[in-house]
Amino acid sequence: MTAMIQGDQVRSVVFGIRVEKTALAITAISTKSLFLITGGPILITSLVGVVTTAFQAQANAAKLVATPTVGTVNDLCATVETNGLILGSLIGITGLAADAMVVSTGGGVSNLRNPLIVNTGAIGLNTAASSTGAARWVMTYVPLDLGAVAVAA
Repeated sequence: MTAMIQGDQVRSVVFGIRVEKTALAITAISTKSLFLITGGPILITSLVGVVTTAFQAQANAAKLVATPTVGTVNDLCATVETNGLILGSLIGITGLAADAMVVSTGGGVSNLRNPLIVNTGAIGLNTAASSTGAARWVMTYVPLDLGAVAVAA
């Protein structure tokens, strides 16, 4: 039996537009840009990282931040320790800025319980240490303004 609606079509209806940031190294103490938002605010419906290169076994607190085009940086979550995350580990957030990022060693993480509205600017990964390792990031979103779009940085 043929499927009338494909999986990617269902995802688009339920979660919106999908954008992916290919493997991003976590080297350097800095904020690394994941996604750029232009044209107006977006509603983020899911945001997850998948470890593609194991993270170095050393202390490294990480969090996601929104850096608006105008204004100051906002934390999208509190920090979590990423020490020694293995290949395939998942990284997610709950949608509450006071909640730490959620990490698992591959089994699963919770999706946003509270969708986020983010204005024009950038979404980035902020790390407290310079470590080895990398993760790819997938985000789904719904534009709130006509012409609002998010792309991988």
